[in-house]
Amino acid sequence: MSDFYIVGAGCGDPGLITVKGMDLLKRADILIYAGSLVNPELVATSGATLKLDSSQMNLEEICGAIRKGIREKKLVVRLHSGDPALYGAIIEQMAVLEKEGIVPEIVPGVSSLFGAAAALKTQFTLRGVSESVIITRPAGATLEEDRIAEFSRTGETLVIFLGTEKLRDIMARVECLQDTPVAVVYHATWDDQKIVKGTVADIADKAEAAGITKTALIVIGRAVLGTESGFSHSHLYS
Repeated sequence: MSDFYIVGAGCGDPGLITVKGMDLLKRADILIYAGSLVNPELVATSGATLKLDSSQMNLEEICGAIRKGIREKKLVVRLHSGDPALYGAIIEQMAVLEKEGIVPEIVPGVSSLFGAAAALKTQFTLRGVSESVIITRPAGATLEEDRIAEFSRTGETLVIFLGTEKLRDIMARVECLQDTPVAVVYHATWDDQKIVKGTVADIADKAEAAGITKTALIVIGRAVLGTESGFSHSHLYS
């Protein structure tokens, strides 16, 4: 059994952490959590005697805290927001620690990708609408060039992380029809969740008017419309 776990906290609602994740959270001796991206109710639930906010720490400090905990035979839980497989930067931490024989067990979580779909009351793969989901992010400090324009030409559901601050620029660069449906989902599944729907042509204005400038997911495609998307019935219900 591992003494070091990387756990997905889920996308906001504290009830969406897995049963295994909650068990580890309660039993942890040391909790290293992803700052305000993790619901404070989950942090408060943890029985850890040491709770560290990783938003105030660099990579070496995070790995150092994990290393120290393992050496002291403590149960260490690294709590990431959503699911750690999506933009979680877990490999950077693992690459440092695995050199010393410290290998985590990873417990998945509910990504904001799925929290947004639930909030929109839709499914991102919908017969006659979209058979694929493309997950991406815009270029920025850690990404020189993105493929958003290319991906937008596919006609599939496009989900963009980490792009709210660049929403207007993204809408100017996508190569799909101006009336293509778009949703911006702020804080999916949190108590202050907010959804703004529009089109490529007007979503930036609508999101700005709603005061959404960060911590939101951008969803482009007809799947945004759910039951009004013009979907075809699956064979299951034919």
